[in-house]
Amino acid sequence: MFTGIVEHTGLVRSCRAQPGGKRLEIELGKLADGTQPGDSIAVNGVCLTVTAINQTLGVFDVSRESLNRSTLGGLQAGSKVNLERAMRADGRFGGHFVQGHVDGVGRIASIHRQAEFAEFRVEVPAALLEQMTEKGSVAVDGISLTIASMDQTGFTVALIPATLAHTTWKESKAGDPVNIETDILVKIIQKQLRQLAGEKSSLTPDLLKQMGY
Repeated sequence: MFTGIVEHTGLVRSCRAQPGGKRLEIELGKLADGTQPGDSIAVNGVCLTVTAINQTLGVFDVSRESLNRSTLGGLQAGSKVNLERAMRADGRFGGHFVQGHVDGVGRIASIHRQAEFAEFRVEVPAALLEQMTEKGSVAVDGISLTIASMDQTGFTVALIPATLAHTTWKESKAGDPVNIETDILVKIIQKQLRQLAGEKSSLTPDLLKQMGY
């Protein structure tokens, strides 16, 4: 479990294909302190297991499933990634519930910068939009963000200077692919409502009204 509060921006040192997946070696910086093989770290929002650690270099084996469902397949030596260690049970909860299980890939459609702030519009598949709500939470590349607005093809998020300064998004540009994880609470509610409706069709305002919502 993660919170979507990025702790460090890491650097991919090497990326090697192997049977069934890929092996990444990432510079963990300050996160290496206390990290052990078997620990979980979110890499651009994807929960990965540390298979080995050499001083500040962490080694991760990425399955074909994770590569196909996320942007990790496009990483190469020199890529920068957002990193967050798994949440401690006795720690503060700063963002929202993030599992590290990416639902799909979106794409930055536009960036509007104003002084040190920035507004990003992200286009996503329709199935993911159904799991979002305006002013709700979404994890984008592992960053916990609030959805400022939505339309038929995507959503908009506003980033403050601190978020831009401490994540990879300070270097992002229009057209970049991004990992999307929708709010687990919304997904649970959506599934329950569909079960109550007795069908698997998309939820619509009319259907919700018929169900008393």
